[in-house]
Amino acid sequence: MATWNSRGLRGSTLEDLINRTNEKYLENGLALMQKIPTPITPITIDKETRQITLAYFDQKSTVDYIGAVQGIPVCFDAKECTKDTFALQNIHEHQVEFMRLFEKQGGIAFFIIYYTHKEIFYYLPYEMLRFFWDRAKEGGRKSFRFEELNPAYIMPRKNNVFVPYLDMIQRDLDDREADT
Repeated sequence: MATWNSRGLRGSTLEDLINRTNEKYLENGLALMQKIPTPITPITIDKETRQITLAYFDQKSTVDYIGAVQGIPVCFDAKECTKDTFALQNIHEHQVEFMRLFEKQGGIAFFIIYYTHKEIFYYLPYEMLRFFWDRAKEGGRKSFRFEELNPAYIMPRKNNVFVPYLDMIQRDLDDREADT
């Protein structure tokens, strides 16, 4: 059973930016995305602040967000990376399996990786993740380098949207169509 012990606000900046993006998409009728809370059971609660200081995870979480974009089921997970190499240990097998099954049902699954040191948001399609995942399972690298990524999936900055992943979903769909 995994425990959680106030490891700070890791990922909270990225999560906040994605939540704001999702609000903007909802306001404009473009997408309905829901943040999926990680189920935890509190063990210790600070009496003054009423904050949980120690807890354990009830069950394995699947992805951070799930919803629909223009009638297409979408799920994704958000990760932060502080260097050019992303360790696959940051992704769990049950997440990869959930995404595989999600895509098998006709949905789109992906990761948003925020390279904090470059200030770059990257859309990692499930199929690209699967390539790196399978390579690691077959004894290859247990990580992938930024240089290995397709630069077409770097999310360009937009004035009115913090993390413009809808454009990348369209690119992902276009690339899938081109491959068939």
